[in-house]
Amino acid sequence: MTGWGGVGVAVQVNHTNEAQVKAFFERVRNEQGRLDVLVNDLWGGDELTEWGKPFWELSTDKGFLLLQRAVHTHIITSRHGVPLMVERRSGLIVEVADGDFLGYHGNLFYDLAKSLTVRLAYSMAADLAMRQLDGVTALAVTPGFLRSEAMLDHFGVSEANWRDAIKTDRHFVESETPCFVGRAVAALADDPNVGEKAGQVLSSGGLAKEYGFKDVDGRQPDWGDYFDRTVAGILDRGGPADADERAFLEARYYQVHLDPMRAADAERMAAALGEGKALRPLRGLGVS
Repeated sequence: MTGWGGVGVAVQVNHTNEAQVKAFFERVRNEQGRLDVLVNDLWGGDELTEWGKPFWELSTDKGFLLLQRAVHTHIITSRHGVPLMVERRSGLIVEVADGDFLGYHGNLFYDLAKSLTVRLAYSMAADLAMRQLDGVTALAVTPGFLRSEAMLDHFGVSEANWRDAIKTDRHFVESETPCFVGRAVAALADDPNVGEKAGQVLSSGGLAKEYGFKDVDGRQPDWGDYFDRTVAGILDRGGPADADERAFLEARYYQVHLDPMRAADAERMAAALGEGKALRPLRGLGVS
């Protein structure tokens, strides 16, 4: 933060420890007297997510620890940070999510964590609205294919030569740096009408188009748009040509099939996936 012109203050806090979180915000109150923006981006679940396993084979110990790190921490942090905003009737709470869709994230515990993050934003927005605290806004923001340090390490590249990783994963072409979603948060914080977005989940790519900001490399990636364009291309060709395209199509189907606005798209994807690969409409969840 300091390198970008601000004043960064490093504070070590275990956000699963409520006493430490409470003490931290007491320090914020004493030193700053206010809190304008709270970004809940606590995660710590990479080594705990067992990709590729069905829910009946997952480690509950790992799964419950993931939920503690990725959900409990957000609740604890908001519980002790938001009162500083409520006192002044002003502030922005941002829950950092993974995806702006209603469907499945590919792993049971991961899905719970990321879905609950969006739900937290909605629940907080509802509470604030019921109490007529219009000056405090809660919403969720999702990055796209994040070009984080961990992802760069995974592909064995750096930010300087990140495009080399496209040879390994062609979808990495639409990746974005962490700065991109940071600029999305900054744009929201600077918007006097941000309250109109309360309770919503917004994408960094969509916000970039709305507010006009770009990533550090001058690009304006939009992962959701890229995903849909890629899926449309697969469907227009008559279906997936290989395992990679089938996995891509299946992932998108389970992401959007709960959304009534995407019913036609989901039907096309289900037909391309074939018998047994797609769910029937989940009427028990209120979706017809």
